[in-house]
Amino acid sequence: MEHLNDIRAYADGHTAEELLLYVAGLFPGSVKFSSSLGQEDQVLTDMIARSGAGVQVFTLDTGRLFYETYELLDKTTARYRIPIDVYYPDASEVEALVRLRGINGFYESIDNRKACCAVRKVRPLERALEGAKVWITGIRSDQSANRQAMEIVEWDETRGLYKLNPLLRWSLSDVEAYVQDRYVPCNTLHDKGFVSIGCAPCTRATGPGEDPRAGRWWWETSQKECGLHGVK
Repeated sequence: MEHLNDIRAYADGHTAEELLLYVAGLFPGSVKFSSSLGQEDQVLTDMIARSGAGVQVFTLDTGRLFYETYELLDKTTARYRIPIDVYYPDASEVEALVRLRGINGFYESIDNRKACCAVRKVRPLERALEGAKVWITGIRSDQSANRQAMEIVEWDETRGLYKLNPLLRWSLSDVEAYVQDRYVPCNTLHDKGFVSIGCAPCTRATGPGEDPRAGRWWWETSQKECGLHGVK
């Protein structure tokens, strides 16, 4: 935690891209960025590629993603020519989950849904973050009530690393403007009303005025988190 205050002070007076370079310099070879290939994450991938920041980019393939998400992954690697590591859930854990709770058991209860997220997302994330000192995310504070309480840089006590959220104070309009100005490749589902995109069975388009996270696990009244970012 010795660098926490220094990083926070630097973040207050610098851009997101400058912050990425600063942190990558503090922890060379130990900074990892988890991309879900959403608009915010595509912005950060663009920044990392343009700046040459030494950040390892990875994504989680749950096995239930939209075809459009796989298509975007292909376009992104072709565009930026940087490696994006893909982490998958353990096959035996998926088999046990389906055997116990059913292929679509996540619709039946919040416990079932969280068990699915744990197998397909949370545990692969733990493997992906092995050896990291900094975990970068594309979280924005206005995405959910839980995220409004987060800071640009935090100490993740559970994982024993810094968690950096460079776009925390950005609005959706800021993200969209960056995407348009720099021709950042994005998921074509955004044009069909999908603001927040996760697994295909658990994501729907949202209508005008709806909360951006309303399309995720729409059948629940939970806090709309999968367990990656604090709410279990």
